[in-house]
Amino acid sequence: MTNTIIGTAGHVDHGKTSLIKALTGIDTDRLKEEKKRGITIDLGFANLVMSNGEKVGIIDVPGHEKFIKNMLAGAGSIDVALLVVAADEGIMPQTREHLDILSMLKIKRGVIALTKVDLVEDEWLEMVSMEIEEEMRGSFLEDAQIVPVSAVTGAGVDELRAHIFDLLKRSAVKNIGNSFRVPIDRVFTMEGFGTVVTGTLLEGNLSESDEIVVFPSLKTTRPRFIQVFGEQAPNAKPGQRVAINLAQIKVDEVVRGDVLATPGSMENTYLLDVRLDILPDAKREILNNTRVHLYHGTSDLLCRISLIGNDKLAQRENGYAQLHLAEPLAAKCGDPFVIRFYSPLETIGGGIILDPCPVKKLRNNQDSYNKLVTKDTGSPSEKFAVFVSERLFPEVKYISRISGLESDTFAGEKNLFTVGKKVIHGDNISRYGKRAQDILLMYHKKNPLHKGMPVSELTSQIFSDDEQAHAADILNLCCTLDFFIKTENGVAHKNFSVKVNERQQKMRSEVFETLKKGGFAPTGINELEETYAKEKKVLKQILDDMIAHAEIVLLTPQICIHNDFYEKARAIFVDEVTKNGEITLAQFRDKLETSRKYAMALLDYFDKKKISRKVGDSRVLG
Repeated sequence: MTNTIIGTAGHVDHGKTSLIKALTGIDTDRLKEEKKRGITIDLGFANLVMSNGEKVGIIDVPGHEKFIKNMLAGAGSIDVALLVVAADEGIMPQTREHLDILSMLKIKRGVIALTKVDLVEDEWLEMVSMEIEEEMRGSFLEDAQIVPVSAVTGAGVDELRAHIFDLLKRSAVKNIGNSFRVPIDRVFTMEGFGTVVTGTLLEGNLSESDEIVVFPSLKTTRPRFIQVFGEQAPNAKPGQRVAINLAQIKVDEVVRGDVLATPGSMENTYLLDVRLDILPDAKREILNNTRVHLYHGTSDLLCRISLIGNDKLAQRENGYAQLHLAEPLAAKCGDPFVIRFYSPLETIGGGIILDPCPVKKLRNNQDSYNKLVTKDTGSPSEKFAVFVSERLFPEVKYISRISGLESDTFAGEKNLFTVGKKVIHGDNISRYGKRAQDILLMYHKKNPLHKGMPVSELTSQIFSDDEQAHAADILNLCCTLDFFIKTENGVAHKNFSVKVNERQQKMRSEVFETLKKGGFAPTGINELEETYAKEKKVLKQILDDMIAHAEIVLLTPQICIHNDFYEKARAIFVDEVTKNGEITLAQFRDKLETSRKYAMALLDYFDKKKISRKVGDSRVLG
């Protein structure tokens, strides 16, 4: 037997609460106002004992149109619908609205109780039954059993109970998963214990040792105790009604609509990707930017609809949208929801959450629309790929969590690439790769003698500060996919090669020899610029290339030294400090037989490279 929640539905005063009492012996009207007015105002709870002793939760919802908000708070956890229609009145407005809501919440099974049969004649009862059959045509209750009952005389109650038992035996197994979730539908205090909340455990197992996060406040807590159907238990299973005493949570810190969940299993959002389904008998159209009430789980919040690929949706139509929420919400992919117009309040439709934490989309953009279609109707691997494409370099487990798909779903998807625990979409690699190609072409045009562009210079132009952490991995993938090639000291466009003419080669040789002859007192860059006054741009490229290939070392913006002499100077420095423990600027100058200017430039460069360290007027090994 699987844990299943039964939920009532139907017009006000059609006998829902009386029927529950006849089935279970429990009066679900607990408020003084309910007793006084004789109608259900808020959610009521009972449990039905099965033939095998197992208890099944029943949620009794109010039928009056003024309390539809309370009805929706309970309807989100219903598995099996118990639609109640009074035989003396038949189908009424709230009967239809409740049926619409249950349809939007994707409830698939139920039974119809035709109540108050003791008040009507057989001919009338037959006529009302025919009316119900006609009204249910095309709905999920089209083939549902209609059971005539009377809570007053008890007629049909046993038959109804037996039919409910039969439905429950065929219930699907609930999602156990790795994380639990409980939308809160009631909050109160218990003397000596503190704050207690109730709700239906939608998924996962909850035990007294579990840590709990309250969404959207993100407060953390643990259960002092757990009750299942009013009895204390060490743990609870999916589909059970639970009461939880929350440690270190004040009663005003949690409300109906909040969600208890496993840490890290959900996150707050102000934006949802959704598929919208408009009811067949909807009286008004949804236009872009329409404000509506969103009912999800036990929460009710305002949102604005941004239609994607459409300017309006009318009755019987469906489409895609992003919902911009006025308050934070914690939801999961695949969750159903209901929407009602802001004013006047009337149910217009509902839908399914396709992405609980999406990126913002352009309204009239074909790519945005296509991605929503794939999230709705694509294969699991196609859906996984779309979720990845909208994030830069997410972890596989993050995509698995927000999409509700297994982490190995994308196996074989050729356009996804993994690096360690992270995954990136080929389209994102291409975007960066093509951007890099454009930048490299411009760089090569300005620096035709450079074999490659420094990687740090390329990444600074391509990636934002937030993206820098992924730069090396993305550039490696771009290189693997042949967008560019690696060089000795950087990267280059795949079609680029250094082309040196005779004049440039001659100039390069001259500069090289000039610096070599200079030894520890090389010709300064300003002097070289005077020598090649008409070719300063080419000179700079030649010097940059020689520096990149470690043929010369740039000590200061104006001093370059031949690499052979740089290495000799470094060896002399290390040898002298090793023997004597330190060396002064004057001593180093004399050892090199050069001027103070060049000796100082070398020592400062050694400091920068951590070869040396200044202590007073001397240098020691760094």
